[in-house]
Amino acid sequence: MGLSMTCVLAIDPGEARIGVAVSDASGTVARPLTVVRHTSRPSDARAILDLAREHQAEAIVVGLALDTEGDVGPQARRALRLVDALRELSPISVTTWDESGSTQAAMRGRSRDAMLDARAAAVVLQDYLDAQAHS
Repeated sequence: MGLSMTCVLAIDPGEARIGVAVSDASGTVARPLTVVRHTSRPSDARAILDLAREHQAEAIVVGLALDTEGDVGPQARRALRLVDALRELSPISVTTWDESGSTQAAMRGRSRDAMLDARAAAVVLQDYLDAQAHS
């Protein structure tokens, strides 16, 4: 077992909405939390950091949508700019995680709804948590 995990917040950044998920205190189970409407990068970053503080998250994982070749495309570049904004505003550790396919996984067997982006963030977070547990 790796180091003892703590609460982690995950972000699945989209053009209009940002899915947010949070782990339990032991850092083993992810659950969808909420969806933040994209307004501007600074206000998005502040809203995310407010949620991180509220849930006493010690780390933030930002889903990075790499293209089929594993390269950084326009969507991933937007996510990286959000990562920079978060790092400028807070000392909380911010990590990126390849989230390719998270939205498709979150949609499995469900219709598109208000919490889809939050479920996608939970898929990203669960993937990240599982990888940490096995490292």
